[in-house]
Amino acid sequence: MKITLSAIKADVGAIAGHNAPSIALVEAIANHVKNNAARLLIDYRISTTGDDTAMLMTHTHGVNSPDIHRLAFDALMKGTEVAKDQGLYGAGQDLLKTSFSGNVKGMGPGSCEMEFEERESEPFVFFACDKTDPGAFNYPLFRSFADPFHNAGLLLAPHMGKGFEFTVMDVNYTKGDRVIKLNTPENIYDLAVLLRDQERYVVESISSRSTGEITAVVSTSRLHNISGKYSGKDDPVCLVRTQKDFPATGEVVSPYATAHYVLGGCRGSHILALMPVKQGETISFFDGPAIVTGAGYSMRGGKFTEPVDLFAQPFWDTVRTKAAQKSLAMREQGFFGAAMAPMMELEYTGVVDRIKELDKHFKIREK
Repeated sequence: MKITLSAIKADVGAIAGHNAPSIALVEAIANHVKNNAARLLIDYRISTTGDDTAMLMTHTHGVNSPDIHRLAFDALMKGTEVAKDQGLYGAGQDLLKTSFSGNVKGMGPGSCEMEFEERESEPFVFFACDKTDPGAFNYPLFRSFADPFHNAGLLLAPHMGKGFEFTVMDVNYTKGDRVIKLNTPENIYDLAVLLRDQERYVVESISSRSTGEITAVVSTSRLHNISGKYSGKDDPVCLVRTQKDFPATGEVVSPYATAHYVLGGCRGSHILALMPVKQGETISFFDGPAIVTGAGYSMRGGKFTEPVDLFAQPFWDTVRTKAAQKSLAMREQGFFGAAMAPMMELEYTGVVDRIKELDKHFKIREK
């Protein structure tokens, strides 16, 4: 039996700014999913990361199922109603379209899904980011699937040595899904050239070249491409199957120890270090920092075990300190140079309007 694993997440309101959803908001979303689970789902979990609420679901309806996406959309609408009643900030912020059209993709929420034949043991990790864009997963996925410094299996496991197929999307192209497929290790330099540009080229999925099985998927929505203006950060989600023919769970989480720099933070326009945090962590510093949670699961017949909080182990306290130090160092630079988003990202903000007005007053100096 094929199982579909779906993750859908959005910010539909938060307390005191962009910090955390209220208990009542999360309960409204959870209750709607619970009331419809029996007819649609095998299992589900509700979780929060920063100001976002996520629905992790298993079912047999395949990817892009209108019924599953409708369930998630209606749940987020229920959360939005509570957010409005409570006066939460950004009520319905990520629901850029309020008329459901069969799929939440292109409507604002972050969504990623994969369908597969369940293995005898099916471990996977659900990663969720807040205060950053989909490209935040480029670095850790490249390192954990293409770099033996983090994925020792590329050297030690013969079947894994055949490498992986990366599907990369050009998220700035708005007329359709513009994608390219690149194989590692042969195309590793081509892949690196694309993934270094985290705001344009984003890993959409990864498959094993040994078995052809899907192993990782990432949400690729860009909110400003949908709305045509700054609409908050995209706050992506990522699902990664682990072990056996795929990287070990430890190899998948290892790159997050870098606390790599991503675009996010206050007004979505600053560069901060991505901090791996515990489940349910809130936002605080400079409407940040950019954060990622990692919940490890096993499942059988689509039924989840309880989650293991992969970033709760004491080792990650040291990484959090490192991320804080890196973010503080970048914030000391204010809005100058690399501390702020590139102009392509700022074109959806008031910066461009101000530059256009100033441009009228430039003069050509006579020699």
